[in-house]
Amino acid sequence: MWNRLTGSQPDPPLWLVGLVGLVALGAVLHGPTWRVARNTVTIAHEGGHALIALLTGRKLDGIKLHSDTSGVTVSRGKPHGPGMIFTALAGYITPPLLGLFFALLLAGGRITLMLWFSLALLAAMLVMIRNAYGALSVIATGAVIFAVSWLGSATVQAGFAYLAAWFLLLAATRPVIELQRMRARHMAPSSDADQLAHLTGVPGLAWVGLFAATALLALLAGGALLVPDVDVPDLPALPGL
Repeated sequence: MWNRLTGSQPDPPLWLVGLVGLVALGAVLHGPTWRVARNTVTIAHEGGHALIALLTGRKLDGIKLHSDTSGVTVSRGKPHGPGMIFTALAGYITPPLLGLFFALLLAGGRITLMLWFSLALLAAMLVMIRNAYGALSVIATGAVIFAVSWLGSATVQAGFAYLAAWFLLLAATRPVIELQRMRARHMAPSSDADQLAHLTGVPGLAWVGLFAATALLALLAGGALLVPDVDVPDLPALPGL
């Protein structure tokens, strides 16, 4: 088991990387599929809030995930200051940064490590879940990852791992767009961006821009890591040259 976790696995074929990338893109663009798959982004989003709350010394009361793919993380501490700012900031930037981290692991051939690292994150998050739907979402996600990592062939594991990384990278931008649409309609007065605006005095739109820039830069960097190197054969020399 230790050798499986710490060892490297061969890169999947280029066609598989491209195929799961297209599947991930389809899941983001197709409305009905997105409404289900978005739960994964919400888990990462709320997990980011929770992790930074703990790292900055705040007391984490719990996490709730809802069937409409929204979520809330409740922590206690000073209602202002760096701890609160970083906690509010973490939500929207965690999914793309987690996708980028997964891409780094996969670029190094650490497919099994990436899958089991995901399981460890979900297990840690499950302890703080405070509602039935949230617990079911985390358990179901963990069960799928465990089944793939334990029962799947090397090709299936690689395809699933690359699909997860692609999805986080590609999906990170859509919630930011949805956030700004709701803000423009005055439907999200207590959004992360507006909380940050209240805490720092920096306009909410600037924070939305930061969320979007983080997602796009992570996608560019992660996409470059996920696409394996392709050896292009040398062209034959022309006669007389």
